Amino acid sequence: MPTDSQPELNQSDPAFISDQVSQARRYYLDLNPSTNDALTVVCGGVERTRADYVISRDCFPYFGMELVTEGRGEVWLGDRNFSLTPGVMFAYGPQTPHRIVSRPEFHMRKYFVDFTGHEAEAALRQTGLLSGSTLLATRMHELVALFEMLDREARIDGEIAGEVCRHVLQLLFAKIRQCCLAESPTMPRAYETYERVREHIEKHFLRLKNVDEVAAECDITPVHLSRLFRRFGGIGAYRFLLRKKMNRAAEMLLEERLLVKQVAEELDFSDAFQFSRAFKRIYGIPPNQLVESRQAALEAIKRSSS
Repeated sequence: MPTDSQPELNQSDPAFISDQVSQARRYYLDLNPSTNDALTVVCGGVERTRADYVISRDCFPYFGMELVTEGRGEVWLGDRNFSLTPGVMFAYGPQTPHRIVSRPEFHMRKYFVDFTGHEAEAALRQTGLLSGSTLLATRMHELVALFEMLDREARIDGEIAGEVCRHVLQLLFAKIRQCCLAESPTMPRAYETYERVREHIEKHFLRLKNVDEVAAECDITPVHLSRLFRRFGGIGAYRFLLRKKMNRAAEMLLEERLLVKQVAEELDFSDAFQFSRAFKRIYGIPPNQLVESRQAALEAIKRSSS
């Protein structure tokens, strides 16, 4: 799976794409779609919001659909306000005023896809996402897999890339109808437990060392904890915990300019080698390489602008 990149290095994003993100991986398939097509994927991707992330639009050129996989925030759809937590999906149309805000202490990571066409509204409405409310994915990992497939297929050169992506989007619509439900006060008890545990990890991930500690503090068994995260989160509980730690590590490396050894000490790893191995497990590259590639890219931008 490709890793998310640093968004400020991309100079070709259209005006409606936010730059209030710390990481992003985006694709642009058809920014000038035909008005005669039934359904066209315009663009999409995945992004991690910054603390100051705010999107406020009275209108939008396409239909948009988003899935939150990490963090917390809020969304206003028209005059209705909803909390955003992992597994929550929401959508908007060209005439839907919407505002999306990330909670500063819980930066969101979310997938999105924008699309248009004369069948787009009806297809989206069938999922329940144009009812002015949000949906909750009970099997989030299945939806993530389809968002990732859209990303992968959109990057393949060829005349039928658009057609393939259209079929993947239609499959995504069907999958939403299969594994999403409208949020209500009568949510399944298992999901309520998952939410409680996930929020505990998000608040205390810096001091938590392993899944056994999480389970003990949340008064559930490690086996039950693992099942909850596989069912509702799409990843294991330890990987979720490790990802939170490595997200913080990336911030310390890139924004606070700490050394690898310093970050390892801050996150309570036994040594820099153990930390580097954990970092590579999440990002696919060691921390030193991330810092070096970021610095090289920034220097290249400076040279090109001088």
